[in-house]
Amino acid sequence: MSTDPDTILLEAEEAMSKALEYLSHEMRGMRTGRATTALVDYVKVDYYGSATDLKQLAAISVPEPTQLLIKPFDAGSINEIKKAIEASGLGLNPQVEAKQIRLNVPPLSAERRQHLAGQVRKMGEEQKVVLRNARRDANKVADALGKQDGKHYSEDEIKTLHGEIQELLKEYEKKIDDVIDTKTKEVLEV
Repeated sequence: MSTDPDTILLEAEEAMSKALEYLSHEMRGMRTGRATTALVDYVKVDYYGSATDLKQLAAISVPEPTQLLIKPFDAGSINEIKKAIEASGLGLNPQVEAKQIRLNVPPLSAERRQHLAGQVRKMGEEQKVVLRNARRDANKVADALGKQDGKHYSEDEIKTLHGEIQELLKEYEKKIDDVIDTKTKEVLEV
């Protein structure tokens, strides 16, 4: 199987891009001091035996900065939604009112904010490991270019490719740092 530098770079960037997307997705559900629908969008609700995202089962709105209002499309699912929110680990207490659920998002304590900021950094570091693994894999394939049958690549071309892979890593590490910094500020904001 022969490959080329462009393919190696493309595959490395794809892997790094997925790590960044995953992190961004995880950060949307992270709790901050203010109410946001992203907090509960992906809470899994047992809806007729299948785990379904809450946002597919209800209209979610923010009537006040510290409150969420959840209006299920199917009123029969209200108890399952309530159970799912209680089990989500978000520390929110759902209040059922008629055919809707009200969630008061209490302000975070300083200790809880610090804990969440630590979690944000930890999740960021985990994705940086994914980036470095993508770099390692790309470098391995790059090294094999000099030994492959068919088209031969010089040491200089391989060295250049290693440099481009390293640049890609730096670029994605910076993007991950930006996501971490933004989320940490949101979490620590009083």
